[in-house]
Amino acid sequence: MAYRLPPLNTLRLFEAAGRHQSFKAAAEELHLTPSAVSHGIQTLEEWLGVELFLRGNRSLSLTPAGHAYLPRVRDALHALALATESVPGRAPSGRLSVSAAPTFALRWLIPRLPTFQERHPAITVALDTAHRVVEFPRDGIDAGIRLGRGDWPGLAALKLMEEDLVPVAAPALAARIACPADLAAVPLLHVADVSEDWSAWAEAAGLPPAALDDGLKRGLRLDAIHMAVDAAVRGLGVIIGRRPTVDPELASGQLVEVMGPRLRAKSAYWLVTARDSLRRPEVAAFRAWMRAEFAPGTMSRFG
Repeated sequence: MAYRLPPLNTLRLFEAAGRHQSFKAAAEELHLTPSAVSHGIQTLEEWLGVELFLRGNRSLSLTPAGHAYLPRVRDALHALALATESVPGRAPSGRLSVSAAPTFALRWLIPRLPTFQERHPAITVALDTAHRVVEFPRDGIDAGIRLGRGDWPGLAALKLMEEDLVPVAAPALAARIACPADLAAVPLLHVADVSEDWSAWAEAAGLPPAALDDGLKRGLRLDAIHMAVDAAVRGLGVIIGRRPTVDPELASGQLVEVMGPRLRAKSAYWLVTARDSLRRPEVAAFRAWMRAEFAPGTMSRFG
């Protein structure tokens, strides 16, 4: 059967542009220029004989035809990616793309990657720390390290590390806090991209959420855990410390625990991959290495 198909690369450009509603954002994701994306979309529209986008001076939106076409193209590209991942006996590519939360990448992964590369010198690792949701394997990511609860349907998730939550601060600021009521008089730093922060700890401590409102109004809002740790070390406020993530600062005395209780977080760090990707030798090697690095009894080496 002869398939009548448009140039396949134009479908990839269309899917990214349609998802982002932006040629520029699609170009950034695909490492192309906006002009290249625009020309590719135009080639697809000419092949189809129909417009897929409405182009304004500062806007881009899908036409009815584009709306109808986009989910089918996405499903087709996803099926092709999965089929490619599951080819029996596929030769190793020597490339591994890993998406990791910035804090995990800085504190856990980058310092230990030399060990992985010593054991697997034929594998080149590309590390992506962008704040974005990735779809395996369509987005070109082989493995992701995420803070969550492991509930990703259809994916293989390996738990790496659990965390305990406890307020911590620089020693000078901690000296001003003797009881929970004192938290209302000091800045409380809040990390915007985590699901468990001050509200979760306040519930465990038996405090009404409103008891922390004044402190939260005084404190900075940050978008990454490692930025909040650095701000706390500099005395800018109290943070919900995530142990063992903050253990190096506690061990050095840069931070101290302000008060209890310690709360076991419901979320944890997980290594997440598409199930079919586990057949790739690069992914299997990385997963086995991560399992060994985070095995019980090895955490004293971290930090």
